[in-house]
Amino acid sequence: MQEIIRQLDEKRAAARSGGGQHRIDRQHLRGKLTARERIELFLDANTFEEWDMFVEHRCTEFGMDQQKIPGDGVVTGYGTVCGRLVFVYSQDFTVFGGSLSAAHAEKICKIVDQAIKAGAPVVGLNDSGGARIQEGVEALAGYAEVFQRNVLASGVIPQISMIMGPCAGGAVYSPAITDFIFMVENTSYMFVTGPDVVKTVTHEEVTAEQLGGARTHTNRSGVADLAFDNDVEALLMTRRFLNFLPPSNREKAPFWPTSDPADRKEYSLDTLVPHDPNKSYDMKELILKVVDEHDFFELQPDYAANVIIGFGRIQGSTVGIVANQPMVQAGALDIASSRKAARFVRFCDAFNIPILTLVDVPGFLPGTAQEYGAIIKHGAKLIYAYAEATVPKVTVITRKAYGGAYDVMSSKHLRGDVNFAWPTAEIAVMGPKGAVEIIFRQDMNDPEKIKNRTEEYCTKFANPFAVGSRGFIDDVIMPHNTRTRICRSLAMLREKKLENPWRKHGNIPL
Repeated sequence: MQEIIRQLDEKRAAARSGGGQHRIDRQHLRGKLTARERIELFLDANTFEEWDMFVEHRCTEFGMDQQKIPGDGVVTGYGTVCGRLVFVYSQDFTVFGGSLSAAHAEKICKIVDQAIKAGAPVVGLNDSGGARIQEGVEALAGYAEVFQRNVLASGVIPQISMIMGPCAGGAVYSPAITDFIFMVENTSYMFVTGPDVVKTVTHEEVTAEQLGGARTHTNRSGVADLAFDNDVEALLMTRRFLNFLPPSNREKAPFWPTSDPADRKEYSLDTLVPHDPNKSYDMKELILKVVDEHDFFELQPDYAANVIIGFGRIQGSTVGIVANQPMVQAGALDIASSRKAARFVRFCDAFNIPILTLVDVPGFLPGTAQEYGAIIKHGAKLIYAYAEATVPKVTVITRKAYGGAYDVMSSKHLRGDVNFAWPTAEIAVMGPKGAVEIIFRQDMNDPEKIKNRTEEYCTKFANPFAVGSRGFIDDVIMPHNTRTRICRSLAMLREKKLENPWRKHGNIPL
């Protein structure tokens, strides 16, 4: 018995030391925490239950049978975040560069399988050199097994990928399938092919940071949702983020008691929208003044900034917020913003999170770049997402809602439950100038007639009453009462029941 205990202690010590102190020191010199330090910081103190600490790879080629470290480069298990169950895996770059072997993949698959059964989120801390070359196709098969688990878990449990080091080649597709991707500035990167391959094939000179760094993926590609300055900030912010999410599609997001009154009035909102329809304003001001305690967790703030997405709370319950941002491209929808908003709406619907939509949209962005880039299909994704969603949907039109973009932004016609408009709302096929130029083309040479026609059009459509007379909005509300009316609407919709017709799955225009 004593001999077994001694061997157990040795195995545990070997697993905890990873690739050895010199490799741990090199990890720290790069500004990175080790796999175990990350888990310790991420989970509540003393709650981590580790699985498969003694797993070793089975490769015997290229001298690998002489190089075995317990755990095989990934630490897996579960614990709690703010008292709620979370499964986690953390790749250990000090062990074979965090490379994925068949055994390494099996460990990840095991906790994802268990998370699905237990109904709890999975958080993956990625820091890996990719597939373990010595294992050949077995490592590739391991990646495919992980991809399959990611797909099966999609829409069942929240999946968050934290890129905290390299993530290249086939490794990028597991995070890409998950719900959210967070990165760390200067120490993490993602790409399918690295700078050397790019140079060989296309003769482009590019660094790893330029090709797939945090700024690239949060500003240009939209692959990542957020980037943080360092490991510590990334882990602490992910803890905060998880508090907005339900553990699975079978449960609701956690309720957080608030002292913020539901009937709080914000009189500053009465002057938020400028008198000049061509002037912009910051829609984030409205969001912050509507949600509980001005607490809003924005996602993808630097990508497709003409639409805002993120989570807040209303009377203690999580809501997903989608809003046009008049300060960027006048809030017009384009390819990137349509994709960004559509994916977010689908996540909210999958996990029973009500959707609040704040509308000030002049239409879809015109131009050859948009048309050649398939704005028709990408815009249809947002239509599909809103039309398919069965969660409570509350919409507030603050100013412009023109053309097809009016329909898209959670209109009554896409089963919006409660649709409000501010007195400043303008709901029409297009803006007054463009409409008059088309309807009264014959009068274009008479400025006085065009002026009168424009005033006539504004009188008819530059207000919410024409739409209200048809029941397409439920009420015209004063801006300062917006929070109160949203709170009442979501309270009324708390037990909403709506089901789509049975189908295996729809065919979203990908």
